[in-house]
Amino acid sequence: MEGEDRKRGDYSPQGLPLLPYPSRNRAVITAGVMLGLFLSALESTAVMTAMPTVIASLGGLSIYNWVFSAYLLTSTITLPLWGKLSDQYGRRNIYLIGVSIFLIGSALSGLSHSMVQLILFRLIQGLGAGCLLPLAMTVVGEIYTLDERGKMQGLLSGVWGLSSLIGPFIGGLLTDYLSWRWVFYLNIPFGLLSAMVIGVYLKPGQKEKKTVFFDHAGGVSLAVALTLFLLILMRLGKGDSLFSPLILLMLFGFLFLMALFFHNESRVSDPVLPLQLFTRRVFASASLNGFLGGMAMFGSIAFIPLFVQAVLNTSATKAGSVLTPFVLTWMVFSIVGGHLLLRVGIRFIVFIGMASLTLGFFLLSRMNLHTVITDVMRNMVFLGAGMGFSVAPLTIAVQNTVPRSQLGIATSMTQFFRTIGGTLGVTLLGTVLSRNLQAQFHQSGMDPGFFSRLNSSSSASQLIVSPQVQQTLSPDTPHFLKLALFHSLHSVFVAGLWIALLAFVSAILLPRENVRKLTSVSDSNFPSHG
Repeated sequence: MEGEDRKRGDYSPQGLPLLPYPSRNRAVITAGVMLGLFLSALESTAVMTAMPTVIASLGGLSIYNWVFSAYLLTSTITLPLWGKLSDQYGRRNIYLIGVSIFLIGSALSGLSHSMVQLILFRLIQGLGAGCLLPLAMTVVGEIYTLDERGKMQGLLSGVWGLSSLIGPFIGGLLTDYLSWRWVFYLNIPFGLLSAMVIGVYLKPGQKEKKTVFFDHAGGVSLAVALTLFLLILMRLGKGDSLFSPLILLMLFGFLFLMALFFHNESRVSDPVLPLQLFTRRVFASASLNGFLGGMAMFGSIAFIPLFVQAVLNTSATKAGSVLTPFVLTWMVFSIVGGHLLLRVGIRFIVFIGMASLTLGFFLLSRMNLHTVITDVMRNMVFLGAGMGFSVAPLTIAVQNTVPRSQLGIATSMTQFFRTIGGTLGVTLLGTVLSRNLQAQFHQSGMDPGFFSRLNSSSSASQLIVSPQVQQTLSPDTPHFLKLALFHSLHSVFVAGLWIALLAFVSAILLPRENVRKLTSVSDSNFPSHG
């Protein structure tokens, strides 16, 4: 009978029986975690639209970028910590703590009276937001069968994409008709609803030991090391030299703390990040592929609206609309990829995804001054299909090859590597853009001081699309800026193509087998804390 059940997919990761939830309860739990995921993704984009009004209200223009950086910093560095805590203390308890921190940060952000206060409260908000995505994926991986998981992980990807897409619209609507503070207050009733659903319907984890050990030394050293790494990326993204004393000092601190972290993890009985995870072929290759795919995709997508607006001379609305095909195809192909994963090998499906991603970048690198917006949208379809065929299938494959006691940390780490890859990609490709722009200016013999005033790609865009600014320039300057930006963005897309090719090659490291055959290690061989 057990063999027949296993064939039907009635088993969760590592062949363990599913947690005993009726279908109705599973649907309600899924709605609860999706609502939390929706809020965290919505928040990161809605605030962008509100920021001009926030600056007018609170001031602090010189430090406003930290409103985004603070949220990114804490939400990223806590990803693996939330996953590990959920493995030890149960999904429900940790999810409720994460949502509570997120809502406290949201309420305080809405009450801010200065930019410094807003940045501090966004740090708190990001701390809670880092819990919502990995635990949503972990809970879905734990309560659904393998056959059902493809559809559900695809829906999670769709919720994330949809909320990211409509975030700017909702942020603008609330700012225009209510107040920018409602961008933060809106989270509170829906967040409380999500917490209530999870608190009532999700069962608490059962701990096998009376006392639970948490690797505090490993957690602190990892968190501080990742903080330094992200700060280095942020400084480099602003144009600081890699060899500046501050960056060298932070780099030394990062390397020292990472060495301390790995030394600690190899000695403690229950580490924050079990190093044996990297001996699992699926986890290691999925982490590498996610890192490279995130670097290529999220590193380049930040510059596509700039190309559409500044090079193709379209409106900001149309520039934002080119991301719609990307989000929709990601959602559709996440579901399709999840279903195909049960019929073909994980390597095959990720190969198809990375081939689509690489083709999309090849088409981006072929764009020119005469490209029309429909061509850009077509290219985004290939990029979205590539991410859909890789993100959800890789998450499912990883979840199916780790014991339940490590489901949270394994799921959160796959998201962590993709996020870190995207952050690094934005920094590297932003440097490519800046250096190419600088080279264009030097070759033209224009005033170097004029380039120094272009301290961001958005400044270059404004110089091209703003009639008021153009009136203050010589007749040839806007056309030169357009050409310079085109050539520089072309270099960005070519660099993204090379990274996408590396991601394509990395897919060969994945096993050929069907995902059903990858549950080879018993959960009893590993420590479990609920």
